[in-house]
Amino acid sequence: MEVKDQKAASEQTTFFHRVFVDLALQMRWSFLPPLMVYFAAGVSGLTSVVGAFFLKEYLDLSATFVAGLTFWAGLPWVLKLPMGHVVDLFWRWKAVLILLGAALIAASLLIMFGLVSRPDEMRAVFPLETWFVIALLLAPSGYAIQDVVADAMTVEAVPSTDDSGQAYSQTHLRAMHTTMQTLGRIAIISGFVSVAAVNIWIFSDTETLSREARLALYSKVYLIALAIPVISVSGMFLHMLVQHRQAARGLPQTGPEGETEANWQILGGGLAFVVLSVLLGTSDFAYAQEAIFVTSMSVILYLIRQLTKELEPDAARVLIGTATIIYVFRAVPLPGPGLTWFEIDELGFDEQFLSILSLITSLLALLGLLVLRPLMADRSIAYIIVLLTIAAGVLSLPNIGLYYGVHEWTAAHTGGVVDARFIAILDTAIESPLGQIAMVPMLAWIARNAPPELKATFFAVMASFTNMALSASSLGTKYLNKVFVVTRASVDPVTGAQISVADYSQLGHLLIVVGVITVAVPLLVVLVVQSSAYRTSE
Repeated sequence: MEVKDQKAASEQTTFFHRVFVDLALQMRWSFLPPLMVYFAAGVSGLTSVVGAFFLKEYLDLSATFVAGLTFWAGLPWVLKLPMGHVVDLFWRWKAVLILLGAALIAASLLIMFGLVSRPDEMRAVFPLETWFVIALLLAPSGYAIQDVVADAMTVEAVPSTDDSGQAYSQTHLRAMHTTMQTLGRIAIISGFVSVAAVNIWIFSDTETLSREARLALYSKVYLIALAIPVISVSGMFLHMLVQHRQAARGLPQTGPEGETEANWQILGGGLAFVVLSVLLGTSDFAYAQEAIFVTSMSVILYLIRQLTKELEPDAARVLIGTATIIYVFRAVPLPGPGLTWFEIDELGFDEQFLSILSLITSLLALLGLLVLRPLMADRSIAYIIVLLTIAAGVLSLPNIGLYYGVHEWTAAHTGGVVDARFIAILDTAIESPLGQIAMVPMLAWIARNAPPELKATFFAVMASFTNMALSASSLGTKYLNKVFVVTRASVDPVTGAQISVADYSQLGHLLIVVGVITVAVPLLVVLVVQSSAYRTSE
């Protein structure tokens, strides 16, 4: 019995060391600057609750149109493709790119501040819906630019030697790169946690507020959010300070050795894509989104083919297999805004409760990243995606149950304990931490194996590929919302007059179809990839 207890204690000690102690030991001051940029991206969620309520209550936009907007908002992330190569070419001037991204983010926040605080003045220039679309496109453009620079900064953040100038082993470098990428995901989620906690405090007792007071509170949130670009810019200045101190101590720099040659196929293709996107986006072409999606996917796949020529054949196949599995997992459609509208209108979820859900979700994801970090060393990405897919299928059931009134039955049989809010809290686990972990192996692999002069390019191209999955998800969401039409009640922010009515009669069918697709498609693709020459063990 004593031997078993000692063995169990030893296993627990080893587990604790692998999860927490080892992570702390691998932390470096040089990791902090890119983590600050990532943290700022996470803090961007500060305005998500306000944006959801303002869109639902005061803008007459259909669920289909909003799903389409999500597609356009995702396009700046695809532009990481040429931007990554620009970062490689002008690595010494990366601070300017961080400042540009910060300016775009600030402009978006100021527009939203004007919409909620001075709608009449804003409407005199453009319709409120037009301003909202502009703000929705500016913010992701700024975050995408900063994310490209932060990705490349993570490579530079990992030192190649210790303080005495002794080179690290490949095993130690691999561990540090994996830790750096894991910490990047943790920084983003930590930003989510922070803003969720702030939102809970800000939105306490909002149910008693008048419409004017509620809009004033929304405008306050957008002003507070101006701290976001300040955080990312501060991270850039800290990065410059760390690099200067390392150079003063005579330590080697981890960045590219010499000048990167311009790849005009990447730059030209990226510029052509931008021009095409603008032309189609401002035209009346009915299938503009689909045309841009097909074109950009073709360009990205061509660039992936060109970049994999820089790798060994076996390594290239592993990278393609890994990226394909991640792509399909991220490409499954979502229910769209109709589910949130239903929760607000029919279930009575207010701003504070949605913030509580966001906080719980983020805390679970943060804990999962810490606890499951060792899983990346023992299990393949295919294994992780299978686990996540099954979990997502099971955890989609509570939302379906809420729509069909299961909370009424459970509340009646539990003295009101297991009501709609209780079930919703349990359902927050659907935001699984494995979704963040899924990206870590591929990012760490690129950091270790991509040519030094093309690190940012590799990051950008592969990230653009996986981000295109989000565009595919948005298109799928839009198509499903065209088949299953959901509308909500909204009022004019100035007059208070009702401009649309709620109709959630088809939401149940929408949720069921999304749940089936979420489970069936990723599992099928994992089976195909793992049975082919592109089988991944990463």
